[in-house]
Amino acid sequence: MAIVGMGTDIVQISRFGSSQEPAKPEGLAKKILTPDELATYINHAHPHRFLAKRFAVKEAAVKALGTGIGHGVSWQNLWLTHTDKGQPQLQFSGGFAEYAAQLGVTHSHTSISDEQAYAVATVILEAQ
Repeated sequence: MAIVGMGTDIVQISRFGSSQEPAKPEGLAKKILTPDELATYINHAHPHRFLAKRFAVKEAAVKALGTGIGHGVSWQNLWLTHTDKGQPQLQFSGGFAEYAAQLGVTHSHTSISDEQAYAVATVILEAQ
């Protein structure tokens, strides 16, 4: 396996709202979250943490790909699932998947963490 790209992003959670505010399904949340993620966000106990972490993961992923958002890659092309043990798994489609295929990406590794004021994510893309 060879590393094709690696990206890291750190965000200040307060940029996405405060714990005293209810989740708002418009604006940034609607722009960056898939419909399934948006439903989770609206019902989440800590929606602003959820949004901050998803933002960080998606930013880290497009940094690893080397494209950023745009150039045919959309926020909606990326989402997370989790293994039975809770490990985050990056899923992708559309423009992101096309660029990843051109680079020969066969695996991705994702790490997410948050602590008080910050959320951080790292994504590594690998090719065989």
